[in-house]
Amino acid sequence: MDIGIKGFGAYAPKQVVKNDHFESYLDTSDEWITKMTGIKERRFAAEDEDTSDLAYEAAVRAIEDSGIDKEEIEMVIVATSTGDKPFPTVATTLQKRLGLNKVPSMDQLAACTGFIYGIVTAQQFVNSGLYKNVLVVGADKLTKITDMNDRSTAILFGDGAGAAIIGEVSEGRGILGVELGSDGNGGPYLYQDMDEHTIQMNGREVFKFAVRIMGEASTKVVEKAGLQSSDIDMFVPHQANIRIMESARERLGIEKEKMSVTVDRFGNTSAASIPLSIAYELEQGKIKDNDTIVLVGFGGGLTWGAITLRWGK
Repeated sequence: MDIGIKGFGAYAPKQVVKNDHFESYLDTSDEWITKMTGIKERRFAAEDEDTSDLAYEAAVRAIEDSGIDKEEIEMVIVATSTGDKPFPTVATTLQKRLGLNKVPSMDQLAACTGFIYGIVTAQQFVNSGLYKNVLVVGADKLTKITDMNDRSTAILFGDGAGAAIIGEVSEGRGILGVELGSDGNGGPYLYQDMDEHTIQMNGREVFKFAVRIMGEASTKVVEKAGLQSSDIDMFVPHQANIRIMESARERLGIEKEKMSVTVDRFGNTSAASIPLSIAYELEQGKIKDNDTIVLVGFGGGLTWGAITLRWGK
């Protein structure tokens, strides 16, 4: 069975926050933020807009794009680090809001790698024959767990969501290769503090890890698909830092124009990062049916994952 993305959608909140917002109260500048991260602006969700709201907007778009009735969705997976509450899950909240009839729903936490983990999990359920259509959403409202007075993290994060309907696609399309991994030894480098409830990050260690693992995972997943770098039409890395992304691109050996770059407009949106980039490239006409795409991410845990897929329903 060929399993891939049957429908796709994304959502970014309306409020645009540019780098100069931080100049007014932090020891930083637009020039420094841009040089060190590639970020120019990011989106902040409204105070009354939570993770499930972001997820809902993306999910509605994905269902519409798929052309299936929502009653055909048999499972919901939401990748998030920022649930509305510890429980109930965002997935069950989303299931209720979409009006889905008691389908199994669960949150999955792999931080910024979450969307990739979610797709691979959905692939297994479809491949087993248990479910035909699985809704996978990557959604995070990172602003609610970011210390806006911490210069090392405040400038990095934004909010957003992306969604995909995973199911059987036409022959030759869909997921061609998968690479997943984790290393709990790196957990102390990127985590949410239990007392302050905010993101804590050892930027130097995370940078070293990400530069290595993004390149390794990308190369391995292309090899697993039986392809070469010259076969890749679009490279979509987790949008954490432009220097990390460039390093991965160079390691994979693909041209600069084939790498998706949206970190400048969305910042780091964790599990929403990769789907927001896919949505942008679709809007620009840079991802087309039968294009071969590599998705790669890393996140707290530490986790990582990559997928090679051929685009199209």
